[in-house]
Amino acid sequence: MSKKDFNHSDQKVPFADTIMVRDSCLCLHVRRAARTIARRFDDAFRPLDLTSGQYSLLMSLNRPAPPHMKDVADLLAMDRTTLTANLKPLERRGLVEITPDPRDKRGRLLSLTKDGMALLVRAFPIWKETQDQLESLVASSNAQQLLADLISLSQEPER
Repeated sequence: MSKKDFNHSDQKVPFADTIMVRDSCLCLHVRRAARTIARRFDDAFRPLDLTSGQYSLLMSLNRPAPPHMKDVADLLAMDRTTLTANLKPLERRGLVEITPDPRDKRGRLLSLTKDGMALLVRAFPIWKETQDQLESLVASSNAQQLLADLISLSQEPER
């Protein structure tokens, strides 16, 4: 099929298919749920001038040893460029420190500063309360099973 044929087809998708996708599409409903959940956490963290994404990033740095940027990017399922952009405001606020890896100067290590850890200490109870509220909304299901299913779905398929 040529590009011209593709762009000018007389075929139509039946409205019934639209309804079927609306009612059953995992991608649509996971994205809707993700946006709704993120808004709930954003609202909860607003008094700390923190977003849900920033909280996740700060929490991902709460480790015994500073992680490499690649490890954090992999955990958060984002590319390094996006991670760098998300780190900048946290670094400007003095919450995160980015240092060269002493074993490989090309690599960067990420760590929480004292202020970053203090903010995480204040934010954790807010996260816990919001998490508990959301878990209680998982209707007639098991929140732990939902989490396990989402983790399974987020794994990259073997190629």
